[in-house]
Amino acid sequence: MKFVVKKDDLYNGIKIVERATSVKALQPVLLNILIETVDKGTIRLTATDLDFTVIALVNAQVEEEGKITLPSRTLNEIVSKLGDKLITFNMNEGENSVEVTCQNSKFDIIGISASEFPKELSAVNVDSAEGFDIEIRPFVKAVKKAGFAAASYETSNLLSGIVCDISGNTLEIASTDGNRLARVREKIDNKDNHSKQLIIPSKTLNEFIKMSAFIEEDTIKIYTEKSKIIIKSETTTTISRLLEGQFPKYNQLIPQESPKEAVVNVSKFVSALERVSIMVNEKTSIVKLEFSHNNLKLLADTPDSGKSEESFDIDYTGEDLTIAFNYKYVLEALKNIDCDDVKIGLNTPLSATMFKPASDEDFVGLIMPVQIR
Repeated sequence: MKFVVKKDDLYNGIKIVERATSVKALQPVLLNILIETVDKGTIRLTATDLDFTVIALVNAQVEEEGKITLPSRTLNEIVSKLGDKLITFNMNEGENSVEVTCQNSKFDIIGISASEFPKELSAVNVDSAEGFDIEIRPFVKAVKKAGFAAASYETSNLLSGIVCDISGNTLEIASTDGNRLARVREKIDNKDNHSKQLIIPSKTLNEFIKMSAFIEEDTIKIYTEKSKIIIKSETTTTISRLLEGQFPKYNQLIPQESPKEAVVNVSKFVSALERVSIMVNEKTSIVKLEFSHNNLKLLADTPDSGKSEESFDIDYTGEDLTIAFNYKYVLEALKNIDCDDVKIGLNTPLSATMFKPASDEDFVGLIMPVQIR
């Protein structure tokens, strides 16, 4: 195998796929990136942890065909520190080491034979899969805004997934971990009127968001095949398992209206919450919110450290109400509300509280309060 490649092209390709390498690999080859020649002008990089696979095509001048897997971390460090000149990769047939040269720099990297890399993941055939186009900008925006509430544990539990629901010209993204919920709706151009609901692992979509910066097209293709999802652009492919089962009927949990409503400036709220939370009890992360006539007071205390409070003006004319939350949930909801003011729908100290933009954007955050003792 021998090819010549531009430093930036190769480095971008490595950055796209490296996140799929296994962190705790039972098989050493899963710590590596598979590098293989495709044709005279292209090489393919592939990485996987068996649940999640990413493939990137990179322009290169291929002189001899071949393939090898090389350690992801080593490859990344070497390429990132080389100059902005052409890089040559050269591997003699029958060997598992690659000579990498760039100007006066030379590295010999020991790899693992490509035959040990999971074969079914080294290439993808989507001809038999069911696919549809989706605009990348509203898709990425919706996942960023409403994917944060998914459960963080990495299991097959449905709550660790993000719901992607396409119906008519509306894309609905939602997630919940049982303590909070986020849902957003974005308008899309659904020319073929596809209708689909998928539960995609949150890790898959969060990693896709990071690599989407390297995708230049306006649309991507999404394919589903049995229990897999394939997200494909011209130069990248992401493959993941789908989560299967009945996701909670989250829309039924969102109140149509709230007896009490406050309108609060988002930046003031975030700043005050970040200051008050310095004195929060790290075991509980609880901050109390006291709503009174046109005023909001935030309070936190830790028996061993002390307490904090801050108040500021808001638009609120309802009854006095004291309610407590895990402040981290409130911060995340506020930081995903893309407007100046937030409407907070309140009921009782133990009722789910709704956070919505004061603008027309179709976003809802729902947070369960904690009982004050």
